[in-house]
Amino acid sequence: MPSLIDFPLEETFAERMPGFYAACPPASVPEPSLLQFNYALADELGFETEPADSNTLAAILSGNELPESINPIAQAYAGHQFGGFVPQLGDGRAHLLGEVVDLNGQRRDIALKGSGRTPFSRGGDGKAAVGPVLREYIIGEAMHALGIPTTRALAAVATGETVMREGQLPGAVLTRVAASHIRVGTFEFFAARRRFDEVRQLADYVIDRHYPEHADEEDRYLSLFKAVIERQASLLSKWMLAGFIHGVMNTDNMTISGETIDYGPCAFMESYHPLTVFSSIDHGGRYAYRNQPIMAQWNLTRFAESLLPIIDDEPDLLVEKATEILNGFMPQFDKFWLTGVRAKLGLQDTEGDDEADRALAEEWLELLEQNDVDWTLAWRYLAAAVEENLEPLQSLFRSNEVLTPWLEKWNSRLCNPTAATATSMRNVNPIYIPRNHLVEDALTAASDDGDLNLFEKLLSVIEHPFDERPELEEYAKPAPSQFTACYKTFCGT
Repeated sequence: MPSLIDFPLEETFAERMPGFYAACPPASVPEPSLLQFNYALADELGFETEPADSNTLAAILSGNELPESINPIAQAYAGHQFGGFVPQLGDGRAHLLGEVVDLNGQRRDIALKGSGRTPFSRGGDGKAAVGPVLREYIIGEAMHALGIPTTRALAAVATGETVMREGQLPGAVLTRVAASHIRVGTFEFFAARRRFDEVRQLADYVIDRHYPEHADEEDRYLSLFKAVIERQASLLSKWMLAGFIHGVMNTDNMTISGETIDYGPCAFMESYHPLTVFSSIDHGGRYAYRNQPIMAQWNLTRFAESLLPIIDDEPDLLVEKATEILNGFMPQFDKFWLTGVRAKLGLQDTEGDDEADRALAEEWLELLEQNDVDWTLAWRYLAAAVEENLEPLQSLFRSNEVLTPWLEKWNSRLCNPTAATATSMRNVNPIYIPRNHLVEDALTAASDDGDLNLFEKLLSVIEHPFDERPELEEYAKPAPSQFTACYKTFCGT
């Protein structure tokens, strides 16, 4: 295994895509110190970390002492932000260091975030604070543990300097690992400038890297569009089933690979309300929980607009084909969601009537909303109901009477439930998520006091979200209602 100190990275994006980035070094920082290092991810990437002490890792992963072989770049992209097009965004505080092929043969980007100004900074300081860096670390690891495609954090490094946000905050740099950092907005950047040769070049690179099975197809760009549609439909179904709210679903935050990226104003829903919004900047509820699939399709429409000029076909026929593919997003999302919700409900017989099962699930959701029931615990406690222990589930509702009629319908659909049914339900319905109040407590302690104990404990809990442990009862409880009522999340910029 190569040593992380040597950082033996490849640079296929930089080599194949000149003009798609600006070469620029990370800013040096005064006193880098390692806050957190993801040894499990380092092993997965094929890095040997044992010889490196924390000071060495901090120096490298702050950007202070990168090997001479590494040529950091900032990628160019545009984006629709809350519906309005911004023709130039780009990595304003991030540096792509290169790529590594992990032990599973997957090529993955290694990038620094919060690592200083770039030509795309637009007046920003290019920095990040400890709180947002650790938020991205812990939410990414929670998503990974839940089986949701996501970027992940390799390390969080304190910089020893302060950054100005709502006040003075301790600075930090995140090392982020992604299948790639290519976004819908990357395509938009070149399409908006009518640089269609570059759009084609980017599409060819994406196919080679993420969708090689479509490389030899006659309509390869339409096939690419269809493949991205499918991955996003699958991803959004997983978000919805987990109660996850991204908060800022702009086109520059939608990856072509189908991974979740950019954990700024994000949160997990507690009481089920479809219009839940936690983002402080989403004043109109554009990216509310219920709207996420709709907005994903909206973003994918922008992707289609970027691709159409490079597809060789009759214009009218081409638009018809692209529209047909785009209109397939919601049926695919619905298919993935129904499969997932059946598993959460313990419906082992997947050959059941789709409409009947969908109606059963939707009636369940109505009960949760009407009774202000916690999303995560409601699903988890259904497993106990299979075992004829109704008390945990009933404790979430205002009265047993409102629950009884639905339980009768559900029991009649379960088809001879067994202990194995309850086990399978617990394997898809977590008991632990990164509860918002626990995340905030952990980030506040780390940022204000330099105390990582709460963060590390929470991280150890959410890394095993399905394994209930009696001593962790407090980690399963929802936040106090007065906390959730006024809870807002913020961007780190």
